[in-house]
Amino acid sequence: QVQLQESGPGLVNPSQTLSLTCTVSGGSITTNGYYWNWIRQSPGKGLEWMGAIYSYTDTTYYSPSLRSRTAISRDTSKNQFTLRLSSVTPEDTAVYYCARGGPPRSSWYKEPVSRADFGSWGQGTQVTVSS
Repeated sequence: QVQLQESGPGLVNPSQTLSLTCTVSGGSITTNGYYWNWIRQSPGKGLEWMGAIYSYTDTTYYSPSLRSRTAISRDTSKNQFTLRLSSVTPEDTAVYYCARGGPPRSSWYKEPVSRADFGSWGQGTQVTVSS
C-alpha cells in the first residue's frame, strides 16, 4: 500500500518561498496513471487543490489562481515530489497535504476538493507564515 509523508518547515517568513517535500513509499511515483498532488486547507476553509505532477511524463498542472507562484517538481531517485510556493503571505498559512489520484479535473480550479477525490493522502503538515 502506498504511503505519503510531507516534510518541510513549519514556519516561513512573509515574502519568502515555502518548500515542501512529499516522500512516497510502497510504490513508484513514475507509475503510469497516477498523478501526485498538493492540496492545502486554510483555517475555516475547504480543501484547495494547488497543483499536480504526472511523474510518468514529468508534466505539471497548476491551479490558475496559484500558477504564478507555484512550482512542482520530482526527484525520481528519491521517489519524492516537491512543492515550492513563492512570495508567501499570512494567507498561505494552512495545512498542506500531498495526495495521489487521477487526472486533474477542471472543477478543482474553482471549487474545494473532497478527500474522496484522491486515493491516498499524507497526514498533512502545518505551515504558518509569520514574521
